[in-house]
Amino acid sequence: RICVITLAEAHPLLQKGKTITSINYQISANCSRLQNKVSGKSKRGAQFLTELAPLCRISSSDGEEYTIYSCIRGRLIEVNENILNNPAILQEKPSTEGYIAVVLPKFEESKSITQGLLTRKQYEEVLLKRLNSSS
Repeated sequence: RICVITLAEAHPLLQKGKTITSINYQISANCSRLQNKVSGKSKRGAQFLTELAPLCRISSSDGEEYTIYSCIRGRLIEVNENILNNPAILQEKPSTEGYIAVVLPKFEESKSITQGLLTRKQYEEVLLKRLNSSS
């Protein structure tokens, strides 16, 4: 029931020619995801995220900045500080060491969240339709 937030394979940052220059977990003047301090079994102190809560901002060498959103409601368990010092792992290993954050949804909501996820095949079909409609 734990959710690991990563970049989708089709994300522009994972396309050829993009180089990540910086990752910033500072969301606003008063909110930094790095300030998240979680303790105990009930995960006290964890920041609560909504689906539209920004997790971080990623800048690329072409001047583009991408805001990565949580996409699920839940408690922020941890952010991956390793990508701050080595942003290349976000592109080299996006679904393992290059994860962005770990979120724990409410127990009651976790079943509906997983039921709403796409299978690998459904995801590939969505990408194919998107590609066909843009060409």
